[in-house]
Amino acid sequence: MLKIHEATTASGALEEVFLRVSDGALAIVNDDGTFALPEGSVGAVMTRFGAALDPASPLTVVATLDLGSGSTLRHVRHLGTYDVIARDYLVYDAPGAEPLCALATTVAGALDHLGRAGKGTNV
Repeated sequence: MLKIHEATTASGALEEVFLRVSDGALAIVNDDGTFALPEGSVGAVMTRFGAALDPASPLTVVATLDLGSGSTLRHVRHLGTYDVIARDYLVYDAPGAEPLCALATTVAGALDHLGRAGKGTNV
């Protein structure tokens, strides 16, 4: 499992969002449940919201998830020169393509929407 996002709820509690691969199937996991994601959803979301990764960017790898077929998703942190708090990003590595990077909160929101749109499939 890979934690891809964390947010504070209205009650002040932390809600964590994870991606899980089980038996080759990808699912998003949060406080509301576990929702199956369509095949290729991570690649589609990263293509839509991601940008080419600057290899010179100073990133700290937090964790990595093997998505199968040679693709991986890395949770990374970046602390810019003038930033006080590091930002969380996700980096998608697919065979034969350059790595794509996007804000973790954007990717988590899009994947959560896709999981819930799967007709409420709670696995």
